[in-house]
Amino acid sequence: MMNSYEINKFKNPLFTVDSVLFTVAENRLKTLMVKRANEPFTQQWGLPGGFVDVEIDLSTDETALRKLKEKTNLSPQYLEQLQTFSGIDRDPRGFSVTLVYFALIAEQVVSTHIDTVEEARWIDIEEIDKLNIAFDHKEIIESAKYRLQQKALYSMLPVYCLPETFTIGQLKSVIEAIIEKPIQRKSLIRRVEASDMFEELDQKVKSGGRLAQLYKLKEGVDIINFERNLSS
Repeated sequence: MMNSYEINKFKNPLFTVDSVLFTVAENRLKTLMVKRANEPFTQQWGLPGGFVDVEIDLSTDETALRKLKEKTNLSPQYLEQLQTFSGIDRDPRGFSVTLVYFALIAEQVVSTHIDTVEEARWIDIEEIDKLNIAFDHKEIIESAKYRLQQKALYSMLPVYCLPETFTIGQLKSVIEAIIEKPIQRKSLIRRVEASDMFEELDQKVKSGGRLAQLYKLKEGVDIINFERNLSS
């Protein structure tokens, strides 16, 4: 019976929601980070996130989107759950559980609207090791990066960090920046055609001394997954 259950007999863990947002800019993979203005780990860099507000959040999805808006002024079109991180040593305040989301988005200007954050910035993945990182967020970023790289090999997810119209060359560059190795243009073209996600526009742009076809995503399409990796 519910009235015989005493919830106060159990000490609840700290529960937060964090998000790892990636983009590709200037052929470099970057992630969105915030400099903390409060303890613990004040003045260190961490992921945008925070505690669930049970008074206003209907789900952890809403928590993730709310904290992103507050701390970075971004509202991504989608977020995907990565995994849960937990442990007694993650947070000096006590046993903590963090549900992590991740997404790939086009580079956008970021700003912060909350006093717990001093600064929000896109940071090159290669620069992470040079920073003081709060909590276990470096480990979380590495896990998210691995998931992103795998999805870039068997899905069309990388298209979500491109502008509204783009060329095959731009898509190829983005994928190569994510997986950190070259791919064959012919293989990518076959994948674009097989996915049926893209609309070919009556427009071309100059690219490397020639004209390149422009594409855009069809409305309402879902991310297409393939049985074989792009590098296979």
